[in-house]
Formats: sequence, C-alpha cells, structure tokens
Amino acid sequence: MKPSVRLLHAFVFGLGALWALPNTLLGLLLGLPALAFGARLRLGEGALVFVRYPWGPGVALALGNTILCKDPSLDGRCITYAERHGLAPRSGATLRLGDHERAHVLQAMALGPFFLPLYFLCGGISARNRFEQAADRYGLTGRGWWPWARGVP
Repeated sequence: MKPSVRLLHAFVFGLGALWALPNTLLGLLLGLPALAFGARLRLGEGALVFVRYPWGPGVALALGNTILCKDPSLDGRCITYAERHGLAPRSGATLRLGDHERAHVLQAMALGPFFLPLYFLCGGISARNRFEQAADRYGLTGRGWWPWARGVP
C-alpha cells in the first residue's frame, strides 16, 4: 500500500475513533476494573480487547473501540444470531467472533455517539436487529458491516 494511502487510512481511522470516543470510554469504564479480576488487555480488530472478561451474559460486547470478551481470544467460531435463535436454517457455516465484533467497532466508528441509541432502537441484542444481522454478514463474508447496506448478500 502506498504511504499516502496508508496515511489516509490512519487519518480516517483516527477520526472514527474520535467520533466513537463516548462509547469507547464506556467500554474502558467496564473493562479496566476487570483487569483486577483476571481480564487481559490486547489490541485487535481496531480496538482495545479485554479478553477473559469476567462479567455479563454474552460472549463478547463491542463498545466503540473496546471489546469485552469472555473467551481467551476472539478467534473462536460461532454460528450466526439468526441460526442460534431458529430464524434461519442451519447452514453449518460459522464465523470468527472477532470478525463479528470488528463489524460493531466499524459501526460505532461510523455512527459515533448515535451507535448505542440506534442499536437499541433497532431491537437491542436480538437476531432481528439489523446491526447484528450486518455483523453476522460481515463475519461470514468480510463485507456488509453497515446496518443499512443494500445489495449485500
């Protein structure tokens, strides 16, 4: 990649991270105390990743440029939300958890402080939530992280 393109990518990433900062601060507020209870801090997926996160009902949660993950890494494989909840037929396809969470990081970087309100307006943690559908799509194909994408399988 040309240095000028790399610099442009870094600049856009920086703008997105700044725009997502309110959600990132919430993630840090939840993640930093977990270090005293065995969580470990890593960098990955465009975020600060707290692995071995000790609390919460799900496997992972992205807040801005932070990810809280109960597993020792984001490399685990899982089925989509729709398959898990019986809204799609079992295909046998799995996605990497980190790819799913990276989609949420990208969504938060694009929507900034509007990410959480829009996420919950679209149904919260649910297989019918367009944010989760987009994250699953991105996790399966590497494309289509935007919740209102058109024409992306």
